[in-house]
Amino acid sequence: MSTPSQERAVIVGGGVIGAACAYYLAQLGRSVILLERGEFGAACSHGNCGLVCPSHALPLCGPGAVRETLRAMLRPGSAFGIAPRFDPGLWAWLLKFSRNCTREKMLAGARARQTLLQSSRTLYEELVRDELRDCEWTEDGVLFVYKSPGAFEHYAATDQLLRNEFGLAAKAIDSEDLLAMEPSLLPDVAGAWHYQTDAHLRPDRLMSGWKRALERLGVEIREHCDVLGFEPAASQRRLTRALTSGEPVEGETFLIAAGAWTPLLTRELGVRVPIQPGKGYSLTMPRPANCPRYPMIFEEHRVAVTPWASGYRIGSTMEFSGYDTRLNRRRMGLLKSGAKLYLHEPMAEPVLEEWYGFRPMSVDDLPIIGPTPRYENVILAAGHGMVGVSMATATGRLAAELATGAVPHIDPAPFSARRFG
Repeated sequence: MSTPSQERAVIVGGGVIGAACAYYLAQLGRSVILLERGEFGAACSHGNCGLVCPSHALPLCGPGAVRETLRAMLRPGSAFGIAPRFDPGLWAWLLKFSRNCTREKMLAGARARQTLLQSSRTLYEELVRDELRDCEWTEDGVLFVYKSPGAFEHYAATDQLLRNEFGLAAKAIDSEDLLAMEPSLLPDVAGAWHYQTDAHLRPDRLMSGWKRALERLGVEIREHCDVLGFEPAASQRRLTRALTSGEPVEGETFLIAAGAWTPLLTRELGVRVPIQPGKGYSLTMPRPANCPRYPMIFEEHRVAVTPWASGYRIGSTMEFSGYDTRLNRRRMGLLKSGAKLYLHEPMAEPVLEEWYGFRPMSVDDLPIIGPTPRYENVILAAGHGMVGVSMATATGRLAAELATGAVPHIDPAPFSARRFG
């Protein structure tokens, strides 16, 4: 019988979640092979805005979310959209999402999300110190900026909820102080809420740092390797190998961290994960002459901007269009027009990258972390929605603990795949 140090863990997915799982499994003494259908770190982990946000404890599904979504769909230039098509899976997902839009479920989901977000924030500090020094980690917080006084004042109720329930307090900044603090903003902004607990980093440099760290730990990274299926043991309670576009890959433990592609891989594993791809977009460019000092989220227009020492990015929007690989120019235009409403200099030339990626959106906006009901040696780590980078380190550590039988550092129960029935 193999010893723990000899046991192989096979990870499916080379994004930020798969990288974190590989790192913590290797730290726990496992031999690790990571299989990625494209290039390591090149999918949704590459072009996001790089925010690490304990402030994002509240899930998207809350009271009034469905009503606001429907209103948004009817507005010209809305950041939210559903591509018209016949898609029973999407409509079933939307129905399940609507059932989670109660205050009770929102608060329960937020408590679970907060444990991951706070743990990840702490773990990032350790990793930046020890492993990921070049990811442009910055701890200036994030500004939630508002254009209209009504929207700025309305957020006070959310701030009070986060203060009372979760100890997440933001500092309210009026227009005059905000313009002194962030001179890149136009003078007609109403104010902002500053979450000083938040941080940001550059995602592509995070992923290149992860790759170097994993290679130092002996993790084998196999790129352009499609996983086509799995082969169970004779007992039918364990998997023995992943069937790939190359040679089969044997292992003692299998972790599925394939982001929005996870539902396509798990059907034969006897578990249905209610995840839909939510398409997001970004534009990356050099720093404008009047570059923002802080990362900012323009809540009323669903646009985020992130400054780094080496560049600048505008991102966000949400489009449910399945696995459509076309780049929607209208969505790119919404990023530009949204940023233009707030910033003296919203763009810089040249645009270095136009990007889209598929966010893995679960029906309750909670990730799925834990074993599958049918196979005892398969762990899921997917469904992180818009906060995959924010939750990555705690997810990787928790998944590694569950895979090896170590004591979990946070309660895994809220993230179980069994919650879907």
